[in-house]
Amino acid sequence: MAYSYTEKKRIRKDFGKRPSILEVPYLLATQINSYAQFLQQDIAPKKRGNIGLHAAFQSVFPIVSYTGHAVLEYVSYTLGTPDFDVKECQLRGLTYATSLRVKVRLVIYDKEAGLNNKVVKDIREQDVYMGEIPLMTRTGTFVINGTERVIVSQLHRSPGVFFEHDKGKTHSSGKLLYSARIIPYRGSWLDFEFDQKDLVFCRIDRRRKIPATILLRALGYSVQEILDRFFTTNLFHIKKANISLELIPERLRGEIAAFEIKKGKKTFVQKDQRITARHIREMEQADMKQLEVPPEYLVGKVVAKSIIDKETGEIVADANTEITQQLLEKLLTIPQFDLETLYTNDLDHGSFISDTLRIDTTTNQLEAQIEIYRMMRPGEPPTKDAAENLFKNLFFSQDRYDLSTVGRMKFNRRVGRKEITGPGILYDGKYFTDRGGDPYRALVAQLGDTSDIIDVLNTLVNIRNGRGVVDDIDHLGNRRVRSVGEMSENQFRIGLVRVERAVKERLSLAESENLMPQEIINAKPVSAVVKEFFGSSQLSQFMDQNNPLSEVTHKRRISALGPGGLTRERAGFEVRDVHPTHYGRVCPIETPEGPNIGLINSLAVYARTNDYGFLETPYRKVVDARVTDQIEYLSAIEEGDYVIAQANSILDARGRITSDLVSCRHRNEFTLSAPDKIHYMDVSPRQIVSVAASLIPFLEHDDANRALMGSNMQRQAVPTLITEKPLVGTGMEYTVAKDSGVTVVSERGGVVDSVDAGRIVIRVNDDEILAGEPGVDIYNLTKYTRSNQNTCINQRPLVKTGDIVSSGDVIADGPSTDMGELALGQNLMVAFMPWNGYNFEDSILISERLVEEDRFTSIHIEELTCVARDTKLGSEEITADIPNVSEGALNKLDESGVVYIGAEVNVGDILVGKVTPKGETQLTPEEKLLRAIFGEKASDVKDTSLRVPSGMNGTVINVQVFTRDGVEKDVRALEIEESEMNQARKDLNDQFRIMEDGVYQRIAKNLVGKLVDGGPGKIAAGAKLTETHLSDTPREKWFEFRLRNETENQVLEQASQQLQVLKQDFDRRFEEKRRKLTSGDDLAPGVLKMVKVYLAVKRCVQPGDKMAGRHGNKGVISSIVPVEDMPYMADGTPVDIVLNPLGVPSRMNVGQVLETHLGWAAKGLGKKIGDMLESRKMEIDRLRKFLGEIYNSSGRKEDLDSLNDAELLELAGNLREGVPMATPVFDGAGEAEIKQMLALAELPLDGQTTLFDG
Repeated sequence: MAYSYTEKKRIRKDFGKRPSILEVPYLLATQINSYAQFLQQDIAPKKRGNIGLHAAFQSVFPIVSYTGHAVLEYVSYTLGTPDFDVKECQLRGLTYATSLRVKVRLVIYDKEAGLNNKVVKDIREQDVYMGEIPLMTRTGTFVINGTERVIVSQLHRSPGVFFEHDKGKTHSSGKLLYSARIIPYRGSWLDFEFDQKDLVFCRIDRRRKIPATILLRALGYSVQEILDRFFTTNLFHIKKANISLELIPERLRGEIAAFEIKKGKKTFVQKDQRITARHIREMEQADMKQLEVPPEYLVGKVVAKSIIDKETGEIVADANTEITQQLLEKLLTIPQFDLETLYTNDLDHGSFISDTLRIDTTTNQLEAQIEIYRMMRPGEPPTKDAAENLFKNLFFSQDRYDLSTVGRMKFNRRVGRKEITGPGILYDGKYFTDRGGDPYRALVAQLGDTSDIIDVLNTLVNIRNGRGVVDDIDHLGNRRVRSVGEMSENQFRIGLVRVERAVKERLSLAESENLMPQEIINAKPVSAVVKEFFGSSQLSQFMDQNNPLSEVTHKRRISALGPGGLTRERAGFEVRDVHPTHYGRVCPIETPEGPNIGLINSLAVYARTNDYGFLETPYRKVVDARVTDQIEYLSAIEEGDYVIAQANSILDARGRITSDLVSCRHRNEFTLSAPDKIHYMDVSPRQIVSVAASLIPFLEHDDANRALMGSNMQRQAVPTLITEKPLVGTGMEYTVAKDSGVTVVSERGGVVDSVDAGRIVIRVNDDEILAGEPGVDIYNLTKYTRSNQNTCINQRPLVKTGDIVSSGDVIADGPSTDMGELALGQNLMVAFMPWNGYNFEDSILISERLVEEDRFTSIHIEELTCVARDTKLGSEEITADIPNVSEGALNKLDESGVVYIGAEVNVGDILVGKVTPKGETQLTPEEKLLRAIFGEKASDVKDTSLRVPSGMNGTVINVQVFTRDGVEKDVRALEIEESEMNQARKDLNDQFRIMEDGVYQRIAKNLVGKLVDGGPGKIAAGAKLTETHLSDTPREKWFEFRLRNETENQVLEQASQQLQVLKQDFDRRFEEKRRKLTSGDDLAPGVLKMVKVYLAVKRCVQPGDKMAGRHGNKGVISSIVPVEDMPYMADGTPVDIVLNPLGVPSRMNVGQVLETHLGWAAKGLGKKIGDMLESRKMEIDRLRKFLGEIYNSSGRKEDLDSLNDAELLELAGNLREGVPMATPVFDGAGEAEIKQMLALAELPLDGQTTLFDG
């Protein structure tokens, strides 16, 4: 097993029993992939898929003028390069964005030719600037106006069709009223619902309800067609008042016979007897096809097809007429005819649609469309065209209605179709056939006589009839995730639609006035919408940058709130609850306490979104009770049909499941199942929890409520000055620290060329260098920078000059990381005992030693800004010449009036001197006299200097001066500019030097031992070049050697060109940097100068601070006690912190006790290793054996033999403070293993010890 550069230095003992089948995926992938798909930045314009920005343009263009003679077509778009990089944008308060240019083609058709045979008159193509588009940084954030923001993903109801009932709440009888709702991605909602009388109504956009059959009539269906679509019929032959029914025995079940049913002599059912399944079986065996029925049997039946008297031609009864006694008598006068009635019963064939038709007052398509118009636009007088257009635009126009691919897939699946693709609009065969037109004809040819609306009504009626079930709206198959990319696309489309309206107006002018595309398109609405979304949308949030974990968690958050989502007040209990489909997709533990509980969730560790936006989780395939390593991702929709075993099922060496019954999940229930029935198995025990919960050791022993608090409180940890890796971890620490982006990870392997506190330079391995590029990577570290939460971001190098690193190694630590591992807190010796009442009710007692050693000291960086504006009375001035201020108050300012870097300042000290002109005031005679004598003029300005606010003191660590274009820079601004320029020059020079060295080294390698035909110095033709020749010749002259081999001469020539290109490239980059630094700054209107002062404030732990463990065990520090007063152990070691033992039993977070014991063992083992290293006769073999006992006695085996003696000693040296352990969640150390570790450390096995009071 190969260890990376940092892993080798400190190996974490892992208690995990199960091998890792699937590595934890990149934690920020959801955000980064989503936005990359939206921009498609690195894909050639011709090859871009129809998603994201490209799709938004495709959906709005082409824009056709009102006359149809001018068309604006979209060709492609290109993204520029941003002017400033991320760091510069943060410093200057800018948005990290790039310009968007769209190639647009304006086609003008000849007016004379007419619209049917278009003749192109003119084509103009042009690139149009469409505003700025924010870019995502490498860590998945956006820099908007200088602050880092995160766009949180939203969990919203998937488009499609949903069936539900009101749970009996609407009506006092408790009757279930069923309803169906078609939700498009954009467009009007369509609801169908039953009322108490079992009539079907529809609503559009939740307006007043109208009978559902009005909608069917508006589509062009007649009563006859509606009945044919929803009902089957019974056929009666009537001949001279003799009535016989064509019998289908099954249809009689459950009825009470109103007459005797017999065939010949045999009676099947007596009069007034209920017909049962036995009777039906007997009738079927007797092969009864006809049944004589008395005339009154027909009363109450409903006519299915209009009855026409053949002799007179009159319509005796319309379709859907109920047969009454009078109508029956009239019918019986017709000598012979066949009567079809609707087959309905109260059990499973309700007459709902037929009853609804009776209350429907409309008689034809136009009337129905006018009725819908009246509902949608009350108070407006309807006209035929307006009614038709409104109806068409509601559900059948691609501009106004879109189900989206997801919606269509969900729709078709729910109404039981095989095909999952289709149009984005609602389709109705009859309506589209009647309307005609090109797009409709194509659809009719493809889809034929189906109808979306009738299919939904049919499904709804079936559910009301007891066939089919309602949907569970909290099922993750009915809720999908909208990520950054998709939301940005929607916003962009909204902007484009606004542009489209304006463009249509201008297009009519384009023909006459010869306009270009640039003059037609005004991109303001687009950039305004985009800016508004990134700047102030509810889902665009100020990034929580407290520590690396809070960053990662914020980017993996999933919110049900936001535009198009729920609101806190309206969300009920069901939406917030944990649903069985959350398993492996959304964490059941991590959610905020308070009003947002359950509405804001966190993505589970292995979860990802699929193409449709549904969350899916990985499983291992199981074939014939044998678990394979094949991994498949399943969404909640697919998962229900399979039997899925847990990750902790017991397997033998060949991967077969050994137990007779296995605990598994099927159809969202936990059951036991035989091994051969199992289809899949979980990938890992930590699959169900989020990143924060997976960092809690012994999570399986904690109560869920406390685990929730633990997950949330880890995000509140302030980065400490001295970071310390956790002795008891879970093995996720490395992944979180690396993926969060706070550490520096080497992109390519190589040798460390130079290191200082501010940067690391790595000379890249030859095999990883791309052709024609210099093999040097320079990593500039972030030093003492302010985070969003005012904590300090500071990176420290982990490597030394000459170290060999490979790609992916952590080479510098960030805040709250220690050797590439997340380190949120400190390892302390804990005593569970009462102490003089100072730890009553969750109070915490700590030792003074923690304050002395700066264990919980943190650095906070405050940014204070001073702005000089232009006022009515004149401009404000930043200066050291301030009226009525003592010399002493100015001694920390330079001549420009700005504080020195390194000055220690206290409350009220002046940081930036500033004076503001004030209006002339009425002077007293004395003042007038003084003014006349001394010429005192200072009193017409007042002191408005920036001072240190109350409650703050610290050290000035940085000053930035921004000056408006056209305003002369002061001395301090020029100094800062000069030093930044020198830094840039040094960086570029070093880069150039190293790259130059690299090129020359490669040249030397190629030259030595080659035959030459001549060259500089006294080298003879045909001689072999040696190292000496090269060292005697200046490097610049190496290119003058002429080699025998022509191809080698070409290689030399290439190297020479490469150096020239490098030189030009560096000159260009330096020029660019210089231009940026010397140009004026883009400041807000009216601002002449802005000075930002950064103060570093050191804060120590003090009584009243909150302190917490990882198990929800939080408390407030009540007192800090001198070391000599703390309880101490038999060997004299004092404890660091005293907790109340009563905090454990009632809260049921036993994990903290287990953590304490394992941590004690880890510390004890570290002490033993330290003793071994210090003993006189240090034996490396004994040390190796002891480390082997620790690492390989249980859990995952470590390959210590791969380390040489020096590496083993370095490892042992790093273990002196304690052996770090990993106890993965749900797969961690058991009691026996903790005792084994305690035994190895020679500590009491019961984990108890005697303490002596200090």
